[in-house]
Amino acid sequence: MATSSSIFLLYFLLPFFSTATTLYRSHLITHQEPSTPTTFFEVTKPIKLPRTKSCSQLILEHDFGYTYGKPPILANYTPPLNCPKFSKIVLEWTATCKGRQFDRIFGVWVSGVEILRSCTAEPTKNGIFWSVKKDVTRYSSLFIKNQTFVVYLGNIVDSTYTGVYHVKLLVHFYNEVKNFDFGADLIVPISRNVDLNDGLWFEIENSTDVKSKDFKIPRNVYRAVLEVYVSFHENDEFWYGNPVNEYVSLNNLSVPGNGAFREVVVSLDEMVVGVVWPFTVIYTGGANPLFWRPISGIGSFDLPSYDIEITPLLGKILDGSSHKISFRVTDALNVWYVDANLHLWLDGESTKTEGKLLEYSCSTLSFSLLTNFTGFDGSFITNASRSITMTGMVKSSYGTITTKSSQSLTYRNYMVMGNKGNLQIVDQIIEFNNTVYATMPSSSVYSLESFKKYLLNWYSDNIDQGNQSYVSVTNVTLGLEDKRVKSSEYGSSVSSVKNLQNARGYMIVKGHLVVQGLGSTQQVYKYNDDSCCYSRNISSSDYLILHDKVIDSCNQRTWSHWPLKIGKKRSLPG
Repeated sequence: MATSSSIFLLYFLLPFFSTATTLYRSHLITHQEPSTPTTFFEVTKPIKLPRTKSCSQLILEHDFGYTYGKPPILANYTPPLNCPKFSKIVLEWTATCKGRQFDRIFGVWVSGVEILRSCTAEPTKNGIFWSVKKDVTRYSSLFIKNQTFVVYLGNIVDSTYTGVYHVKLLVHFYNEVKNFDFGADLIVPISRNVDLNDGLWFEIENSTDVKSKDFKIPRNVYRAVLEVYVSFHENDEFWYGNPVNEYVSLNNLSVPGNGAFREVVVSLDEMVVGVVWPFTVIYTGGANPLFWRPISGIGSFDLPSYDIEITPLLGKILDGSSHKISFRVTDALNVWYVDANLHLWLDGESTKTEGKLLEYSCSTLSFSLLTNFTGFDGSFITNASRSITMTGMVKSSYGTITTKSSQSLTYRNYMVMGNKGNLQIVDQIIEFNNTVYATMPSSSVYSLESFKKYLLNWYSDNIDQGNQSYVSVTNVTLGLEDKRVKSSEYGSSVSSVKNLQNARGYMIVKGHLVVQGLGSTQQVYKYNDDSCCYSRNISSSDYLILHDKVIDSCNQRTWSHWPLKIGKKRSLPG
Protein backbone atom coordinates (compact mmCIF):
# COMPACT_ATOMS: atom_id res chain seq x y z
CA MET A 1 0.00 0.00 0.00
CA ALA A 2 1.27 3.44 -0.89
CA THR A 3 1.78 5.91 1.93
CA SER A 4 1.06 9.59 1.85
CA SER A 5 1.79 12.67 3.87
CA SER A 6 -1.61 12.49 5.52
CA ILE A 7 -1.32 11.43 9.15
CA PHE A 8 -4.03 10.32 11.53
CA LEU A 9 -4.06 8.72 14.96
CA LEU A 10 -4.10 5.02 15.56
CA TYR A 11 -6.12 4.18 18.66
CA PHE A 12 -5.79 0.52 19.40
CA LEU A 13 -4.25 -2.13 21.61
CA LEU A 14 -2.53 -4.78 19.49
CA PRO A 15 -2.21 -7.21 21.08
CA PHE A 16 -4.07 -6.60 24.34
CA PHE A 17 -0.61 -6.36 25.85
CA SER A 18 2.89 -7.09 24.59
CA THR A 19 6.24 -7.82 26.14
CA ALA A 20 8.01 -6.45 23.08
CA THR A 21 6.26 -3.11 22.81
CA THR A 22 3.13 -1.62 24.27
CA LEU A 23 0.73 -0.23 21.69
CA TYR A 24 -1.97 1.77 23.36
CA ARG A 25 -3.94 4.58 21.75
CA SER A 26 -1.30 7.18 21.09
CA HIS A 27 0.65 6.14 17.98
CA LEU A 28 0.65 7.97 14.69
CA ILE A 29 0.00 6.25 11.40
CA THR A 30 0.79 7.38 7.87
CA HIS A 31 -1.70 5.94 5.45
CA GLN A 32 -3.58 6.62 2.25
CA GLU A 33 -6.89 8.28 3.05
CA PRO A 34 -9.89 9.00 0.83
CA SER A 35 -9.81 12.36 -0.90
CA THR A 36 -13.49 12.97 -0.12
CA PRO A 37 -15.49 12.68 3.12
CA THR A 38 -16.23 9.09 4.15
CA THR A 39 -19.57 7.76 5.36
CA PHE A 40 -19.29 5.26 8.23
CA PHE A 41 -22.15 2.93 9.25
CA GLU A 42 -23.10 -0.05 11.38
CA VAL A 43 -24.84 -2.94 9.62
CA THR A 44 -28.28 -3.66 11.07
CA LYS A 45 -31.89 -4.11 10.00
CA PRO A 46 -33.53 -0.85 8.90
CA ILE A 47 -36.29 0.38 11.19
CA LYS A 48 -39.69 -0.58 9.80
CA LEU A 49 -41.61 2.67 9.34
CA PRO A 50 -45.18 3.43 8.34
CA ARG A 51 -45.85 5.00 4.98
CA THR A 52 -47.11 8.18 6.61
CA LYS A 53 -44.99 11.30 6.65
CA SER A 54 -43.06 11.88 9.85
CA CYS A 55 -43.22 14.89 12.14
CA SER A 56 -39.59 15.75 12.78
CA GLN A 57 -38.15 17.88 15.52
CA LEU A 58 -34.57 19.15 15.86
CA ILE A 59 -33.62 18.68 19.50
CA LEU A 60 -30.03 19.83 19.51
CA GLU A 61 -27.29 21.12 17.23
CA HIS A 62 -23.90 21.43 18.89
CA ASP A 63 -20.15 21.36 18.23
CA PHE A 64 -18.40 19.09 20.74
CA GLY A 65 -14.91 20.54 21.10
CA TYR A 66 -13.19 20.52 24.48
CA THR A 67 -15.99 18.95 26.53
CA TYR A 68 -14.16 16.26 28.51
CA GLY A 69 -15.00 16.35 32.23
CA LYS A 70 -17.42 19.25 31.74
CA PRO A 71 -21.20 19.35 32.30
CA PRO A 72 -23.35 17.73 29.61
CA ILE A 73 -25.24 19.74 27.02
CA LEU A 74 -28.92 20.37 27.82
CA ALA A 75 -31.81 20.96 25.43
CA ASN A 76 -35.47 21.60 26.19
CA TYR A 77 -38.07 19.33 24.59
CA THR A 78 -41.75 20.10 24.01
CA PRO A 79 -44.13 17.54 22.41
CA PRO A 80 -44.78 18.41 18.74
CA LEU A 81 -47.99 20.36 18.26
CA ASN A 82 -48.35 19.23 14.63
CA CYS A 83 -48.17 15.55 15.60
CA PRO A 84 -50.37 15.12 18.70
CA LYS A 85 -50.77 11.35 18.24
CA PHE A 86 -47.78 9.18 17.49
CA SER A 87 -47.10 5.47 17.71
CA LYS A 88 -43.57 5.15 16.36
CA ILE A 89 -40.63 7.29 17.48
CA VAL A 90 -37.16 7.28 15.93
CA LEU A 91 -34.14 9.04 17.39
CA GLU A 92 -31.56 10.18 14.81
CA TRP A 93 -28.00 11.23 15.60
CA THR A 94 -25.95 12.68 12.74
CA ALA A 95 -22.39 13.91 13.01
CA THR A 96 -19.41 15.08 10.98
CA CYS A 97 -15.77 15.45 11.98
CA LYS A 98 -12.45 16.28 10.31
CA GLY A 99 -8.84 15.93 11.48
CA ARG A 100 -7.46 13.66 14.22
CA GLN A 101 -9.45 12.38 17.14
CA PHE A 102 -10.00 9.45 19.47
CA ASP A 103 -13.13 7.35 19.42
CA ARG A 104 -15.33 8.86 22.12
CA ILE A 105 -18.18 7.27 24.07
CA PHE A 106 -21.34 9.34 24.37
CA GLY A 107 -24.84 9.09 25.77
CA VAL A 108 -28.28 10.65 25.31
CA TRP A 109 -30.71 10.92 28.23
CA VAL A 110 -34.25 12.28 28.54
CA SER A 111 -34.64 13.73 32.04
CA GLY A 112 -32.18 11.14 33.35
CA VAL A 113 -33.47 8.17 31.33
CA GLU A 114 -30.80 6.92 28.95
CA ILE A 115 -32.12 6.22 25.44
CA LEU A 116 -28.86 5.89 23.47
CA ARG A 117 -25.26 4.96 24.20
CA SER A 118 -22.84 5.05 21.31
CA CYS A 119 -19.28 5.52 20.12
CA THR A 120 -18.07 8.14 17.67
CA ALA A 121 -16.38 7.25 14.41
CA GLU A 122 -12.73 8.24 14.06
CA PRO A 123 -12.21 11.11 11.62
CA THR A 124 -9.87 11.43 8.65
CA LYS A 125 -8.04 14.43 7.22
CA ASN A 126 -10.80 15.02 4.67
CA GLY A 127 -13.69 14.37 7.00
CA ILE A 128 -16.25 11.73 7.90
CA PHE A 129 -20.00 11.47 8.34
CA TRP A 130 -22.04 8.94 10.28
CA SER A 131 -25.55 8.62 11.63
CA VAL A 132 -27.38 6.44 14.12
CA LYS A 133 -31.10 5.76 13.94
CA LYS A 134 -32.74 4.04 16.89
CA ASP A 135 -36.34 3.01 17.46
CA VAL A 136 -37.13 4.61 20.83
CA THR A 137 -40.85 3.81 20.86
CA ARG A 138 -40.45 1.89 24.13
CA TYR A 139 -39.74 5.28 25.74
CA SER A 140 -42.97 6.83 24.42
CA SER A 141 -44.22 7.92 27.84
CA LEU A 142 -41.29 10.35 28.02
CA PHE A 143 -42.24 12.13 24.81
CA ILE A 144 -45.80 13.12 25.72
CA LYS A 145 -44.72 15.91 28.06
CA ASN A 146 -42.02 18.55 28.39
CA GLN A 147 -38.58 17.12 29.13
CA THR A 148 -34.89 17.98 29.21
CA PHE A 149 -32.60 16.19 26.77
CA VAL A 150 -29.09 15.60 28.10
CA VAL A 151 -26.14 14.79 25.82
CA TYR A 152 -22.62 14.06 26.96
CA LEU A 153 -19.71 13.52 24.56
CA GLY A 154 -16.38 13.99 26.31
CA ASN A 155 -13.91 15.29 23.74
CA ILE A 156 -10.46 16.89 23.89
CA VAL A 157 -9.20 19.34 21.26
CA ASP A 158 -5.60 20.54 21.16
CA SER A 159 -2.70 20.78 18.70
CA THR A 160 -2.68 16.98 18.24
CA TYR A 161 -6.31 16.00 18.63
CA THR A 162 -7.94 18.44 16.26
CA GLY A 163 -11.30 16.81 15.53
CA VAL A 164 -14.45 18.63 16.62
CA TYR A 165 -17.68 16.63 16.41
CA HIS A 166 -20.47 18.62 14.74
CA VAL A 167 -23.71 16.98 15.89
CA LYS A 168 -27.41 17.18 15.17
CA LEU A 169 -29.98 15.28 17.23
CA LEU A 170 -33.48 14.82 15.86
CA VAL A 171 -36.64 12.93 16.78
CA HIS A 172 -39.06 11.66 14.15
CA PHE A 173 -42.69 10.87 15.07
CA TYR A 174 -44.99 8.59 13.05
CA ASN A 175 -48.61 7.54 13.43
CA GLU A 176 -50.96 4.93 11.94
CA VAL A 177 -48.85 1.99 13.07
CA LYS A 178 -50.98 -1.03 13.91
CA ASN A 179 -50.27 -3.33 16.87
CA PHE A 180 -47.46 -1.18 18.18
CA ASP A 181 -46.01 -1.56 21.68
CA PHE A 182 -46.30 1.81 23.41
CA GLY A 183 -44.03 0.67 26.24
CA ALA A 184 -44.22 1.39 29.96
CA ASP A 185 -46.50 4.03 31.49
CA LEU A 186 -43.67 5.45 33.60
CA ILE A 187 -39.87 5.22 33.39
CA VAL A 188 -37.79 6.02 36.47
CA PRO A 189 -34.14 6.96 35.86
CA ILE A 190 -31.49 5.06 37.83
CA SER A 191 -28.63 7.40 36.95
CA ARG A 192 -26.54 10.27 38.28
CA ASN A 193 -27.87 13.76 38.74
CA VAL A 194 -27.77 16.04 35.73
CA ASP A 195 -26.05 18.87 37.61
CA LEU A 196 -22.76 16.94 37.75
CA ASN A 197 -19.88 16.98 35.27
CA ASP A 198 -19.44 14.11 32.80
CA GLY A 199 -22.19 11.71 31.70
CA LEU A 200 -25.11 10.57 33.83
CA TRP A 201 -23.77 7.03 34.04
CA PHE A 202 -22.21 5.72 37.24
CA GLU A 203 -18.46 5.12 37.04
CA ILE A 204 -17.35 1.82 38.58
CA GLU A 205 -13.59 1.82 39.09
CA ASN A 206 -12.78 -1.51 40.79
CA SER A 207 -14.27 -4.77 42.07
CA THR A 208 -15.27 -3.29 45.45
CA ASP A 209 -16.84 -0.15 44.03
CA VAL A 210 -20.64 -0.13 44.44
CA LYS A 211 -22.81 2.62 42.98
CA SER A 212 -26.47 2.98 43.89
CA LYS A 213 -29.55 5.16 43.52
CA ASP A 214 -32.60 5.56 45.76
CA PHE A 215 -36.04 5.58 44.13
CA LYS A 216 -39.76 5.32 44.84
CA ILE A 217 -42.52 3.90 42.66
CA PRO A 218 -46.29 4.52 42.54
CA ARG A 219 -48.41 2.07 44.51
CA ASN A 220 -50.43 0.86 41.49
CA VAL A 221 -47.64 -0.81 39.48
CA TYR A 222 -48.35 -4.28 38.08
CA ARG A 223 -45.19 -4.89 36.02
CA ALA A 224 -41.55 -3.74 36.31
CA VAL A 225 -38.55 -4.20 34.02
CA LEU A 226 -35.08 -2.86 34.72
CA GLU A 227 -33.17 -1.90 31.57
CA VAL A 228 -29.38 -1.75 32.15
CA TYR A 229 -26.84 0.13 29.99
CA VAL A 230 -23.21 -1.02 30.22
CA SER A 231 -19.92 -0.02 28.59
CA PHE A 232 -16.27 -0.72 29.49
CA HIS A 233 -13.24 1.52 29.01
CA GLU A 234 -9.59 2.29 29.80
CA ASN A 235 -8.01 -0.65 31.68
CA ASP A 236 -11.03 -2.85 31.04
CA GLU A 237 -11.79 -1.90 27.43
CA PHE A 238 -10.38 -5.28 26.41
CA TRP A 239 -11.29 -7.15 29.63
CA TYR A 240 -11.76 -10.41 27.70
CA GLY A 241 -8.01 -10.43 26.97
CA ASN A 242 -6.74 -9.43 30.41
CA PRO A 243 -4.26 -11.93 31.91
CA VAL A 244 -4.53 -13.29 35.44
CA ASN A 245 -2.68 -11.35 38.15
CA GLU A 246 -0.22 -14.21 38.74
CA TYR A 247 0.95 -13.99 35.13
CA VAL A 248 1.31 -10.21 35.37
CA SER A 249 3.32 -10.26 38.61
CA LEU A 250 5.62 -13.19 37.76
CA ASN A 251 6.55 -11.58 34.43
CA ASN A 252 6.85 -8.09 35.99
CA LEU A 253 4.40 -6.58 33.48
CA SER A 254 2.65 -3.21 33.67
CA VAL A 255 -0.59 -4.26 31.97
CA PRO A 256 -4.22 -4.58 33.10
CA GLY A 257 -4.93 -7.87 34.88
CA ASN A 258 -7.68 -9.44 37.01
CA GLY A 259 -8.26 -12.14 34.39
CA ALA A 260 -10.75 -12.29 31.54
CA PHE A 261 -14.14 -12.59 33.28
CA ARG A 262 -16.46 -9.71 34.15
CA GLU A 263 -20.01 -9.62 35.51
CA VAL A 264 -22.28 -6.64 36.17
CA VAL A 265 -24.28 -7.46 39.31
CA VAL A 266 -27.57 -5.62 39.91
CA SER A 267 -29.13 -5.58 43.38
CA LEU A 268 -32.39 -4.30 44.84
CA ASP A 269 -32.06 -3.46 48.55
CA GLU A 270 -28.97 -5.74 48.77
CA MET A 271 -30.75 -8.64 47.01
CA VAL A 272 -29.22 -9.71 43.69
CA VAL A 273 -31.97 -9.43 41.06
CA GLY A 274 -29.97 -9.99 37.89
CA VAL A 275 -26.61 -9.94 36.18
CA VAL A 276 -25.27 -8.77 32.83
CA TRP A 277 -22.50 -10.62 31.00
CA PRO A 278 -22.02 -8.06 28.24
CA PHE A 279 -21.46 -8.44 24.54
CA THR A 280 -17.84 -7.66 23.63
CA VAL A 281 -18.35 -4.40 21.76
CA ILE A 282 -15.16 -3.22 20.03
CA TYR A 283 -15.13 0.54 19.58
CA THR A 284 -14.04 2.25 16.38
CA GLY A 285 -10.46 2.70 17.60
CA GLY A 286 -10.14 -0.86 18.94
CA ALA A 287 -8.05 -3.77 17.59
CA ASN A 288 -7.02 -2.33 14.21
CA PRO A 289 -8.90 0.94 13.50
CA LEU A 290 -8.71 0.23 9.77
CA PHE A 291 -11.16 -2.65 10.32
CA TRP A 292 -13.92 -0.18 11.05
CA ARG A 293 -13.60 2.08 7.99
CA PRO A 294 -16.33 2.33 6.82
CA ILE A 295 -18.08 -0.70 8.45
CA SER A 296 -18.28 -0.19 12.21
CA GLY A 297 -18.03 -3.00 14.76
CA ILE A 298 -21.17 -4.80 15.92
CA GLY A 299 -22.94 -2.70 18.54
CA SER A 300 -20.43 0.16 18.44
CA PHE A 301 -22.85 2.79 17.11
CA ASP A 302 -25.81 1.52 19.18
CA LEU A 303 -24.58 -0.28 22.29
CA PRO A 304 -27.06 -2.89 23.52
CA SER A 305 -29.03 -2.56 26.75
CA TYR A 306 -30.07 -5.54 28.87
CA ASP A 307 -33.53 -6.14 30.37
CA ILE A 308 -34.09 -7.73 33.78
CA GLU A 309 -37.69 -8.64 34.70
CA ILE A 310 -38.24 -7.71 38.37
CA THR A 311 -42.04 -8.00 38.46
CA PRO A 312 -41.81 -10.89 40.99
CA LEU A 313 -40.21 -8.45 43.44
CA LEU A 314 -42.94 -5.80 43.30
CA GLY A 315 -44.26 -6.92 46.68
CA LYS A 316 -41.07 -5.57 48.23
CA ILE A 317 -41.28 -2.08 46.74
CA LEU A 318 -45.03 -1.29 46.54
CA ASP A 319 -45.00 0.15 50.06
CA GLY A 320 -44.54 3.81 49.09
CA SER A 321 -41.10 3.88 50.73
CA SER A 322 -37.69 4.59 49.26
CA HIS A 323 -35.66 1.66 47.92
CA LYS A 324 -32.22 1.24 46.39
CA ILE A 325 -30.82 -0.23 43.17
CA SER A 326 -27.08 -0.93 43.22
CA PHE A 327 -24.44 -1.90 40.67
CA ARG A 328 -21.03 -3.57 40.98
CA VAL A 329 -18.74 -5.33 38.51
CA THR A 330 -16.93 -8.53 39.41
CA ASP A 331 -13.12 -8.17 39.07
CA ALA A 332 -13.55 -4.72 37.51
CA LEU A 333 -10.68 -2.41 36.64
CA ASN A 334 -11.09 1.27 35.89
CA VAL A 335 -13.58 2.00 34.35
CA TRP A 336 -17.15 0.78 33.68
CA TYR A 337 -20.08 3.10 32.87
CA VAL A 338 -23.38 1.68 34.17
CA ASP A 339 -26.87 3.08 34.66
CA ALA A 340 -30.43 1.84 34.26
CA ASN A 341 -34.05 2.71 33.48
CA LEU A 342 -36.88 1.26 35.55
CA HIS A 343 -39.87 0.67 33.24
CA LEU A 344 -43.20 0.55 35.13
CA TRP A 345 -46.68 -0.42 33.96
CA LEU A 346 -49.52 1.17 35.99
CA ASP A 347 -52.99 -0.15 36.75
CA GLY A 348 -55.26 2.62 35.50
CA GLU A 349 -58.30 1.14 37.26
CA SER A 350 -56.74 1.01 40.72
CA THR A 351 -54.78 3.26 43.05
CA LYS A 352 -53.08 0.35 44.79
CA THR A 353 -51.84 -3.06 43.76
CA GLU A 354 -50.46 -5.78 46.02
CA GLY A 355 -47.57 -8.13 45.48
CA LYS A 356 -45.72 -10.96 47.14
CA LEU A 357 -42.45 -12.75 46.43
CA LEU A 358 -43.21 -16.48 46.35
CA GLU A 359 -39.85 -17.97 45.46
CA TYR A 360 -36.29 -16.71 45.04
CA SER A 361 -33.15 -18.57 44.04
CA CYS A 362 -29.79 -17.01 43.19
CA SER A 363 -26.89 -19.38 42.78
CA THR A 364 -23.42 -18.22 43.71
CA LEU A 365 -21.12 -17.65 40.79
CA SER A 366 -19.63 -20.95 39.65
CA PHE A 367 -16.09 -20.10 38.56
CA SER A 368 -13.04 -22.12 37.56
CA LEU A 369 -9.61 -21.13 36.24
CA LEU A 370 -6.97 -23.47 34.84
CA THR A 371 -3.54 -21.96 34.10
CA ASN A 372 -0.51 -23.55 32.50
CA PHE A 373 2.29 -21.14 31.68
CA THR A 374 6.04 -20.82 31.84
CA GLY A 375 7.47 -17.35 31.54
CA PHE A 376 5.53 -15.38 28.94
CA ASP A 377 3.96 -18.35 27.15
CA GLY A 378 1.13 -20.65 28.18
CA SER A 379 -2.61 -21.19 28.25
CA PHE A 380 -5.52 -20.09 30.45
CA ILE A 381 -9.01 -21.60 30.58
CA THR A 382 -11.78 -19.76 32.42
CA ASN A 383 -15.29 -21.13 32.92
CA ALA A 384 -18.24 -19.57 34.75
CA SER A 385 -21.97 -20.07 35.16
CA ARG A 386 -24.83 -18.63 37.16
CA SER A 387 -28.62 -18.83 37.40
CA ILE A 388 -31.23 -16.59 39.05
CA THR A 389 -34.94 -17.43 39.38
CA MET A 390 -37.75 -15.40 40.96
CA THR A 391 -41.49 -16.05 41.23
CA GLY A 392 -44.01 -13.54 42.55
CA MET A 393 -47.65 -12.55 42.35
CA VAL A 394 -49.39 -9.21 41.84
CA LYS A 395 -53.06 -8.49 42.57
CA SER A 396 -54.52 -5.75 40.38
CA SER A 397 -57.76 -4.90 38.60
CA TYR A 398 -56.72 -7.48 36.01
CA GLY A 399 -56.85 -10.19 38.70
CA THR A 400 -53.94 -12.09 40.23
CA ILE A 401 -51.00 -12.57 37.88
CA THR A 402 -48.11 -14.85 38.84
CA THR A 403 -44.80 -14.09 37.13
CA LYS A 404 -41.70 -16.25 37.02
CA SER A 405 -38.49 -14.77 35.61
CA SER A 406 -35.13 -16.48 35.27
CA GLN A 407 -31.63 -15.90 33.96
CA SER A 408 -29.23 -18.67 32.99
CA LEU A 409 -25.68 -17.82 31.89
CA THR A 410 -22.56 -19.73 30.89
CA TYR A 411 -19.12 -18.43 29.95
CA ARG A 412 -15.94 -19.92 28.53
CA ASN A 413 -12.68 -18.14 27.68
CA TYR A 414 -9.67 -19.99 26.27
CA MET A 415 -6.54 -17.81 26.05
CA VAL A 416 -3.12 -18.70 24.64
CA MET A 417 0.07 -16.67 24.93
CA GLY A 418 3.04 -17.46 22.68
CA ASN A 419 6.03 -16.00 20.89
CA LYS A 420 7.43 -14.77 24.19
CA GLY A 421 4.17 -13.02 24.97
CA ASN A 422 3.85 -11.26 21.63
CA LEU A 423 1.21 -13.67 20.34
CA GLN A 424 -2.22 -13.82 21.92
CA ILE A 425 -5.25 -15.91 21.01
CA VAL A 426 -8.61 -15.51 22.73
CA ASP A 427 -11.57 -17.76 22.04
CA GLN A 428 -14.63 -16.77 24.10
CA ILE A 429 -18.31 -17.68 24.13
CA ILE A 430 -21.10 -16.35 26.37
CA GLU A 431 -24.60 -17.85 26.42
CA PHE A 432 -27.15 -15.56 28.06
CA ASN A 433 -30.73 -16.82 28.33
CA ASN A 434 -33.74 -15.01 29.86
CA THR A 435 -37.26 -16.35 30.33
CA VAL A 436 -40.44 -14.74 31.68
CA TYR A 437 -43.68 -16.68 32.29
CA ALA A 438 -46.84 -14.88 33.40
CA THR A 439 -49.85 -16.97 34.50
CA MET A 440 -53.07 -15.03 34.08
CA PRO A 441 -56.30 -15.31 36.14
CA SER A 442 -57.74 -17.48 33.37
CA SER A 443 -54.76 -19.87 33.87
CA SER A 444 -53.46 -19.00 30.43
CA VAL A 445 -49.70 -18.41 30.23
CA TYR A 446 -47.88 -15.60 28.47
CA SER A 447 -44.17 -16.19 27.93
CA LEU A 448 -41.16 -14.33 26.59
CA GLU A 449 -37.96 -16.28 25.99
CA SER A 450 -34.65 -14.84 24.85
CA PHE A 451 -31.63 -16.95 23.88
CA LYS A 452 -28.41 -15.02 23.25
CA LYS A 453 -24.96 -16.18 22.23
CA TYR A 454 -21.92 -13.88 22.07
CA LEU A 455 -18.83 -15.05 20.19
CA LEU A 456 -15.32 -13.58 20.16
CA ASN A 457 -12.15 -14.88 18.54
CA TRP A 458 -9.02 -12.72 18.67
CA TYR A 459 -5.61 -13.45 17.17
CA SER A 460 -2.72 -11.00 17.36
CA ASP A 461 1.02 -11.34 16.91
CA ASN A 462 4.01 -9.01 16.72
CA ILE A 463 6.73 -10.20 14.32
CA ASP A 464 10.17 -8.60 14.58
CA GLN A 465 11.45 -7.21 11.26
CA GLY A 466 14.76 -5.80 12.53
CA ASN A 467 15.87 -2.18 12.23
CA GLN A 468 13.53 -1.23 15.12
CA SER A 469 10.46 -2.30 13.19
CA TYR A 470 7.92 -5.10 13.40
CA VAL A 471 4.67 -6.27 11.84
CA SER A 472 1.60 -6.41 14.06
CA VAL A 473 -1.03 -8.80 12.70
CA THR A 474 -4.57 -8.96 14.07
CA ASN A 475 -7.60 -11.08 13.14
CA VAL A 476 -10.92 -10.64 14.94
CA THR A 477 -14.23 -12.49 14.71
CA LEU A 478 -17.31 -11.08 16.46
CA GLY A 479 -20.61 -12.91 16.54
CA LEU A 480 -24.02 -12.25 18.04
CA GLU A 481 -27.06 -14.52 17.95
CA ASP A 482 -30.37 -13.55 19.54
CA LYS A 483 -33.55 -15.63 19.28
CA ARG A 484 -36.76 -14.43 20.92
CA VAL A 485 -39.99 -16.40 21.31
CA LYS A 486 -43.29 -14.84 22.46
CA SER A 487 -46.21 -17.14 23.28
CA SER A 488 -49.76 -16.72 24.55
CA GLU A 489 -53.16 -18.38 24.27
CA TYR A 490 -53.57 -16.57 20.93
CA GLY A 491 -50.45 -18.04 19.34
CA SER A 492 -46.72 -17.45 19.23
CA SER A 493 -44.13 -15.44 17.31
CA VAL A 494 -40.41 -15.96 16.76
CA SER A 495 -37.68 -13.51 15.76
CA SER A 496 -33.97 -14.09 15.38
CA VAL A 497 -30.80 -12.17 14.61
CA LYS A 498 -27.52 -13.68 13.47
CA ASN A 499 -24.69 -11.20 13.04
CA LEU A 500 -21.16 -12.36 12.21
CA GLN A 501 -18.18 -10.11 11.50
CA ASN A 502 -14.67 -11.18 10.40
CA ALA A 503 -11.86 -8.63 10.29
CA ARG A 504 -8.26 -9.16 9.13
CA GLY A 505 -5.39 -6.70 9.03
CA TYR A 506 -1.85 -5.71 9.84
CA MET A 507 0.28 -2.74 10.86
CA ILE A 508 3.95 -2.11 10.09
CA VAL A 509 5.47 -0.29 13.05
CA LYS A 510 8.83 1.50 13.01
CA GLY A 511 9.87 3.00 16.31
CA HIS A 512 6.63 4.48 17.62
CA LEU A 513 5.21 5.25 14.17
CA VAL A 514 2.85 3.00 12.25
CA VAL A 515 4.06 3.54 8.70
CA GLN A 516 1.70 1.24 6.82
CA GLY A 517 -1.42 -0.80 7.44
CA LEU A 518 -4.44 -2.52 6.00
CA GLY A 519 -7.80 -3.59 7.40
CA SER A 520 -10.47 -5.72 5.73
CA THR A 521 -13.89 -6.62 7.12
CA GLN A 522 -16.57 -9.05 6.00
CA GLN A 523 -19.99 -9.22 7.65
CA VAL A 524 -23.16 -11.28 7.29
CA TYR A 525 -26.28 -10.00 9.06
CA LYS A 526 -29.56 -11.97 9.05
CA TYR A 527 -32.89 -11.09 10.66
CA ASN A 528 -36.06 -13.19 10.53
CA ASP A 529 -39.48 -12.98 12.11
CA ASP A 530 -42.94 -14.26 11.23
CA SER A 531 -43.51 -11.60 8.57
CA CYS A 532 -40.08 -10.29 7.62
CA CYS A 533 -36.73 -11.53 6.37
CA TYR A 534 -33.75 -9.20 5.99
CA SER A 535 -30.13 -10.04 5.25
CA ARG A 536 -27.02 -8.16 4.25
CA ASN A 537 -23.70 -9.59 3.10
CA ILE A 538 -21.04 -6.89 2.87
CA SER A 539 -17.26 -6.64 2.74
CA SER A 540 -14.78 -3.76 2.69
CA SER A 541 -11.06 -3.11 2.51
CA ASP A 542 -9.12 0.13 2.80
CA TYR A 543 -12.28 2.33 2.84
CA LEU A 544 -13.64 0.59 -0.27
CA ILE A 545 -16.86 -1.45 -0.33
CA LEU A 546 -15.97 -4.61 -2.25
CA HIS A 547 -19.33 -6.35 -2.14
CA ASP A 548 -22.76 -5.46 -0.79
CA LYS A 549 -25.89 -7.55 -1.23
CA VAL A 550 -29.18 -6.97 0.56
CA ILE A 551 -32.26 -9.19 0.57
CA ASP A 552 -35.24 -7.44 2.12
CA SER A 553 -38.55 -9.31 2.01
CA CYS A 554 -39.99 -6.75 4.43
CA ASN A 555 -40.12 -4.39 1.46
CA GLN A 556 -40.07 -7.13 -1.20
CA ARG A 557 -36.83 -6.10 -2.85
CA THR A 558 -33.39 -7.48 -3.59
CA TRP A 559 -30.38 -5.56 -4.83
CA SER A 560 -26.62 -5.72 -4.91
CA HIS A 561 -23.78 -3.50 -6.02
CA TRP A 562 -20.01 -3.28 -6.00
CA PRO A 563 -17.64 -1.61 -5.90
CA LEU A 564 -18.74 1.59 -4.20
CA LYS A 565 -16.38 4.19 -2.86
CA ILE A 566 -17.92 5.47 0.34
CA GLY A 567 -17.78 9.23 0.60
CA LYS A 568 -19.06 10.15 -2.83
CA LYS A 569 -22.45 11.77 -3.12
CA ARG A 570 -24.32 8.52 -3.14
CA SER A 571 -26.55 7.16 -0.40
CA LEU A 572 -25.71 3.85 1.21
CA PRO A 573 -28.80 1.65 1.68
CA GLY A 574 -29.43 0.02 5.05
